[in-house]
Amino acid sequence: MSIDEFVSSLKNETPPELNSYLIALWYDGKGDWNKAHDLIDPQPGEEAARIHAYLHRKEGDSWNADYWYQRANAHRPQHSLEEEWTDLVTTHLAH
Repeated sequence: MSIDEFVSSLKNETPPELNSYLIALWYDGKGDWNKAHDLIDPQPGEEAARIHAYLHRKEGDSWNADYWYQRANAHRPQHSLEEEWTDLVTTHLAH
């Protein structure tokens, strides 16, 4: 799936069959932060922590976001939330 196809799928009622990381990002892309957070919150590992960090950055909770960036061995990006979302989706689509 390409990033364009992923973005186009946001008009659908349900996500396409994807891994849990992309499904969380899909719900965030639809504007459902809570559903995205509920899906990523129990997931282990650095990849989940990275998405968790993004979600808290989007929420405006910088302290919590920085905690999750640290758990992901990453730094808070200096670019926009939209660019970060696109980067995360693109990275996970490539896996």
